[in-house]
Amino acid sequence: MRFFTGFLLAIACTAVHGHYTFPRLVVNGKPEAKDWSVTRMTKNVNSKSGVESVASGDIRCYQSKNADNITTIPAGATVHFISTQQVNHPGPFQFYLAKVPAGMSAQTWDGSGEVWFKFHTEMPAMTKDKQLTWPGQNEYKTTNATIPKSVPSGEYLLRVEHIALHLASAPNKAQFYLSCAQVKITGDGNGNPGPLVAFPGAYKTSDPGILINLGALATPDSYVPPGPAVWSG
Repeated sequence: MRFFTGFLLAIACTAVHGHYTFPRLVVNGKPEAKDWSVTRMTKNVNSKSGVESVASGDIRCYQSKNADNITTIPAGATVHFISTQQVNHPGPFQFYLAKVPAGMSAQTWDGSGEVWFKFHTEMPAMTKDKQLTWPGQNEYKTTNATIPKSVPSGEYLLRVEHIALHLASAPNKAQFYLSCAQVKITGDGNGNPGPLVAFPGAYKTSDPGILINLGALATPDSYVPPGPAVWSG
């Protein structure tokens, strides 16, 4: 009985320590001044729990409040987010941008509508013991992503997500850990980013990259990341 109780406690501790937030954006190796200064504070700042319903409004930015500042990012820059705890669950990192409409500010705009385009995603590899593993797994930060040089200048919301798939064989059990940063992209880009999607709306519970038994995947390239195709400019 003691062994069983200890086993349950170990599982509970593992579950808690597996949760995380992304409170600080890093641009070309330079982090924002402090947590949540340009990254919008998320509702899980204390609980560290992820979003499970892709139909929830929280799937967009999960914010509890907007940030006070906007940071400048040159097109072509490398970005990532610092994690509060080790990202130890299997699953992809994905990065999106949404351009703030004319006359509005990244400090107040809510990111609603079909305005988001994906510019980075990660695919898994297979370990020697036939387990899928993703870039960035077991790190205290997200993977790096590069802002395409052809992104038009202006203010944007920069969204990162990590989709934890360790329980994803049951509906609504994939866990989304995400943040949105308020940014201003500079440069002379004249691209036309797309396809554009909305959050919620971009994902369905039944998407093969969300409702998935990882043990049933025969090869890494059989994983299908949810959402639109990556726009690279």
